[in-house]
Amino acid sequence: MSRERQINIKTPAQLQIMREAGRINATALAAVRERLQPGVTTADLNAAAEEVLKSHGCVSPFKGYGRPPFPASITVCINDEMVHGVPHPKRKLKEGDIVSIDCGAIFEGFVADSAFTAGVGNISPAAAKLLQVTEGALFAGIDNMRKGKRTGDVSAAIQNYVESNGFHVTREYTGHGVGRNMHEGPQVPNIGVAGSGVLLRPGVTIALEPMVLIGTHETRVLPDQWTVVSADGSLTAHFEHTIAVTEGEPLILTVL
Repeated sequence: MSRERQINIKTPAQLQIMREAGRINATALAAVRERLQPGVTTADLNAAAEEVLKSHGCVSPFKGYGRPPFPASITVCINDEMVHGVPHPKRKLKEGDIVSIDCGAIFEGFVADSAFTAGVGNISPAAAKLLQVTEGALFAGIDNMRKGKRTGDVSAAIQNYVESNGFHVTREYTGHGVGRNMHEGPQVPNIGVAGSGVLLRPGVTIALEPMVLIGTHETRVLPDQWTVVSADGSLTAHFEHTIAVTEGEPLILTVL
């Protein structure tokens, strides 16, 4: 059983720093999105993000993380790859692919973390629905990131949105608190029971990230020890924002 990570309440000044980290992260993701076309390599996408991060004096918390150390600044996942895909100079995008990009930025000691999935050229109707539902699930979760709610309310909103649209959420991989560290408390699964879990208070910051699969919820890890794929080879998608709980509306930190 994993130890529950500490929940760190952010001050208004710290939230301002995280908001700037979020803008930089969003800028890096926008640069990657512009390059999503057939023939571009996943290493090219990583280089585009790194160029933006470097221009702002930032680095990615992904690079060197874990065991074995993650070798890049972004993760790139194609089609049945759900999360933690490793960029490679020989892996090229193709027409009709759907590509999930996850990026992090460290600015003045604080982390921003966000992700999106997008199509390369024309994609299938099933893929288009998957993207729409996954992003919708993210915003259903964000709408519950309010003072007085609980993490279970957020999780249940994501799960209910996805399953009501006929898709599946991952069980093993979760949203998480974020701040000075990429992974802090509380953990926010994509399944849950409303009214349960940690009470949300102003200053709590969470990277909320629905990961959705068309076929089943089951996944497996490839031999590179990083890339997580759907067990049945079906399409997957991933959207993520870093959100702050406030006295009022949820504050999305990872937008331009």
